[in-house]
Amino acid sequence: MKTLVIVSHPYPEASKAIKSLQEAALSVGDVTVRNLETLYGTDTSKIDVVAEQAACKGVERIVFMYPTHWFNLTPMLKEYLNVVWAFGWAFGPGGEALKGKELLVVTTAGASEHMYSQQGLIESTMEEVLTPMKACALYVGMSYAKPQVFFDSMELSEERVTELKATITERLS
Repeated sequence: MKTLVIVSHPYPEASKAIKSLQEAALSVGDVTVRNLETLYGTDTSKIDVVAEQAACKGVERIVFMYPTHWFNLTPMLKEYLNVVWAFGWAFGPGGEALKGKELLVVTTAGASEHMYSQQGLIESTMEEVLTPMKACALYVGMSYAKPQVFFDSMELSEERVTELKATITERLS
């Protein structure tokens, strides 16, 4: 399946998990990776809408790869949605650019899976936290794949990094 992976991390130099997942994604055939902070830094006004929309063409699946940041998207990924998936392009008159594609969210969380449960501190599952992503996908005519979530991602052993890479390689293949 031809796949576009959009990577975002607000502190890329501190990211072991997202860096490892991006590295693994790059090793999978038919996968193109675009890292928003590598391309545009942290200046949301620099996102090249034409280039990003062109990257979405001809793919069957779009993957958003990011750390869950205060129970939300990263700032760059939110702006990406605002300007790249803008009204006229994605779902306005004649705008079926994303229709029929699959959206897969790959996210990391520094907290434990218990934190993201009804019994945990936030009394919400990760699926509930990701409801806006599901809504975005369905709104523009995409299918929404079961998210790939990696909990406890702040301190990773080399063994755990290997597990993450193997999981995402299998999921994207």
